[in-house]
Amino acid sequence: MKGRFRSPTPPLIAGLAVTLAAMAGFSWYTLGQIAGLRKLQTTTIDRNRRDSLQLLRIENDLNALALAMRDMVNGDEPYPLQAWRGQFERQKRDLDDALALERKLAPEGPNADRQQYFAQSLNQFWVSVEQVFALAAAGEGERARGLIRTSLEPQEAAITATAARLLVQNNEAEERAAARVQDIYARVERDIYLFLAAVLVAVFLTSLYLISSNRTLFARLEALSSQRSALSRKLITMQEEVLRSISRELHDEFGQILTAMGAMLARAERKEAAAPFREDLHEIRLVAQGALEKVRGLSLALHPSILDEGGLEQAIDWYVPIFEKQTGIRVRYEKSGTSPEIPENVAIHVYRMLQEALNNVAKHSGVAAAEVRVQFRPESLRLEVEDHGLGMGQKKAADARRGIGLVAMRERAELLRGTLVFERPAEGGTRVRLSVPIGETE
Repeated sequence: MKGRFRSPTPPLIAGLAVTLAAMAGFSWYTLGQIAGLRKLQTTTIDRNRRDSLQLLRIENDLNALALAMRDMVNGDEPYPLQAWRGQFERQKRDLDDALALERKLAPEGPNADRQQYFAQSLNQFWVSVEQVFALAAAGEGERARGLIRTSLEPQEAAITATAARLLVQNNEAEERAAARVQDIYARVERDIYLFLAAVLVAVFLTSLYLISSNRTLFARLEALSSQRSALSRKLITMQEEVLRSISRELHDEFGQILTAMGAMLARAERKEAAAPFREDLHEIRLVAQGALEKVRGLSLALHPSILDEGGLEQAIDWYVPIFEKQTGIRVRYEKSGTSPEIPENVAIHVYRMLQEALNNVAKHSGVAAAEVRVQFRPESLRLEVEDHGLGMGQKKAADARRGIGLVAMRERAELLRGTLVFERPAEGGTRVRLSVPIGETE
């Protein structure tokens, strides 16, 4: 199974790298489009608009000159022709200023020749204007008016037409630039939608891959968990079988041998012999008796025979006083209900969990008293071990090593298909609560 499972990390890293590269490329493309759009607006649209304003200014000045020339030709105003010189000079200064600005703003390209023609025509117009005022100053008013009709007015009309054509060209260029701007907006908008669609597809595919990988991973974990649980059951069962076998060997073999030795030494001690020899025999018999008691205690610690002979209830009744005697901790023992016939494989696990819970009280709680409550029901068993000492969240870091005992307790509870809960009572400390169904365990 290990060889068939592939980690999803490398494909995910590759997908992330591709996504970041795509985002960087799209960002670079978008920034380029925005820069081009800004340049287009700055160099073409805004410049054309300002150039058009100057052309309109030139047209207004030319229209003012046309009106002045009409009045000069008609002679409706009671002024000599020389009186119009000041207006023409003001218009000339304004036209020169507008023309200088228009030259700076005019776009380069095919309009350059027309711009040059426009400037030359305007210069020729002012030369003709000087001739008109020179004739007027010489007293030749009719000739001056004739020059206005035959030269100045046609020149002004031609210059106005040129300015109008330049203005039309600017408007056309502005429309083309606006069309390009709209095209850029449309293209960028389309690309954004495409990019978002690609990102959504990538997210969808990545999600599918993650779901598939997670399902594979969870299936593998479930299989490993099942194997671990099965292995734990086998190990716990094997451990109990080994402990029971050793306990029986100690009780049956070594216990009988030491009992026989004690009996033989007692008989030898009753025979006539020298006092020192009898004292030695007595001392040896005491040593054999002590060894016998130790062997029996070790046998009971490995696997209490009372559990096989009297059941779980008698084993608990026997163990609680033994625990009090060994640790000096007073145990308030309560039991209720009538003990049903508990299977042997259930009784040993409940007994081991009681042992572990009380050992934890002795080692880690720091209290002088504890409580054990057993409730027997026809179809279930409930065991509680409670102390009011240090809570589980207040233990020292070094005490964390005992966690293997808690793991073993959970494994045994799972083996019995029961529930094991660690609680913190209102008074503080720790409460271990075990609930085991009777008749449903393996």
